[in-house]
Amino acid sequence: MLNLKNKNNLIIIVAALGYFVDIYDLILFNVIKNPSLRDMGLEGIELDNQGLNLFNMQMIGMLIGGILWGIFGDLRGRLSVLFGSIFLYSAANIANGFVTDITTYGIIRLIAGIGLAGELGAGITMVTEVMAKEKRGIGTMVVVVFGALGAVLAAFVGDMFHWRTAYYIGGGMGLLLLVLRIGIY
Repeated sequence: MLNLKNKNNLIIIVAALGYFVDIYDLILFNVIKNPSLRDMGLEGIELDNQGLNLFNMQMIGMLIGGILWGIFGDLRGRLSVLFGSIFLYSAANIANGFVTDITTYGIIRLIAGIGLAGELGAGITMVTEVMAKEKRGIGTMVVVVFGALGAVLAAFVGDMFHWRTAYYIGGGMGLLLLVLRIGIY
């Protein structure tokens, strides 16, 4: 059992929650992509093509974000990356709930991808920096396993709620995590 009075354990928990929200967004997009595109009037091959384009925009964003957040983390510290990345992809998630056209959707998925790229790298790095060498594997396992549960929630939320609401939920979770992080650090 993790002792919540131990700051290192709190860092593990907050990193795990960050990865949870991160994976939620990655999976959610794939769950609600088609319903969102249908609401914008797309069907058939156009729906497939635009869905692939949006996915590619997100992946390009993650590539750009991986580079930018890595450099930024080295210059300003991992903590600033954790705050910046969660804010960026939370805001992008909320903005995704308001899109009405493909161009805007693609731009916001690019921005979300940039934000998503910073979370895991900075979180795992912080966990390994605060843990004893013998326990680092356990800390990273907690982060990754809990993060994977974000995929389960994304599938559930994506099936239970309108796609716009599912994005708002993801953005809201991210902003709540940001408040939690501010309270801990």
